[in-house]
Amino acid sequence: MNLKHSNDIEALTLHIKAEAQRLGFFACGIAQARPVDEETAAHLKRWLDDEKFAGMDYMNNNTDKRLDPRLLLKNAQSIICVALNYAPKQAFAPHEYHIANYALGQDYHDIMKHKLRQLAASCGFEDDLISQNPQAKRCRIFVDSGPILERYWAERAGLGWIGKNHQLIIPHAGSMFFLGEILVDQPLIYDEPAKNRCGKCTKCLQACPTKAITSDNEIDAFRCLSYQTIENRSDIAAPFSAALGNTIYGCDECLKACPWNRFATPNNTPELQPRPELLAMTQEQWQNLTEEEYRKLFKGSAVKRAKYQGLMRNIKAAACASQKNKLSLPPKRREHDTED
Repeated sequence: MNLKHSNDIEALTLHIKAEAQRLGFFACGIAQARPVDEETAAHLKRWLDDEKFAGMDYMNNNTDKRLDPRLLLKNAQSIICVALNYAPKQAFAPHEYHIANYALGQDYHDIMKHKLRQLAASCGFEDDLISQNPQAKRCRIFVDSGPILERYWAERAGLGWIGKNHQLIIPHAGSMFFLGEILVDQPLIYDEPAKNRCGKCTKCLQACPTKAITSDNEIDAFRCLSYQTIENRSDIAAPFSAALGNTIYGCDECLKACPWNRFATPNNTPELQPRPELLAMTQEQWQNLTEEEYRKLFKGSAVKRAKYQGLMRNIKAAACASQKNKLSLPPKRREHDTED
């Protein structure tokens, strides 16, 4: 590599990271595009063979591309990985129904893709799916929307490590982050992979209300409340509905338990801030939510993935579980009762 070419690569790498910071991303790292390591490939194949993906059949498609991102873009050489903080400033009242923190604001797919398109354009990259310029530098953009192992590549790009709950943990920042990738056909300066710092901690395993996280770092998607309340199109099975508590969309229990999230700081992205009327919802209002109210409340929100019928199913299941828990409690002692 000649000196001029080396300087060009360094300049482009520095520009990418500076622009990512300007756009509001919390972190940006770069990994070399190559096949995933043998251990990761074997783990994914075993997880698929065991059908741990529940009803998400799309997870069993394009395995070759998941294992080798170079199949997603001709002459792919680098993967730019970014993280956007979504830790909330406000939360639901503990006694009210609540949804997962990531869904409090507008749909993260739209927010992240817009920012990634800006980042790519500022660096002279054009989307390979739509570009008509054969001389342009090419890229593909992904936000939880393609066959790419986003947490694996974020770890390889030095952003953080994959915790036992399979969330990416950024040191001294936690795991409440959206991830995105830009696959490009240019060489860049690559970051060192992050080292796993979970140690012997198993708090996320202990906190999982349905034991979806196993001791061998495996996720059984069918047991996960996020799957049950979002992706599942059938009724929620009794063992899982009993574990809902006040959760009606998604689940944050393993994130709440993670010690690294004590370092989380509230995000300041305007589009990710919850509407006041959302946080003000009472259980009675949720239970009587009309489809028109649902559309207004969640316009442009990721919650629409569950659809109105799915959300109302979740609310009904949470209400039934709460009522059963109340009936199972021993009666309170009256003030005039005497000791035995």
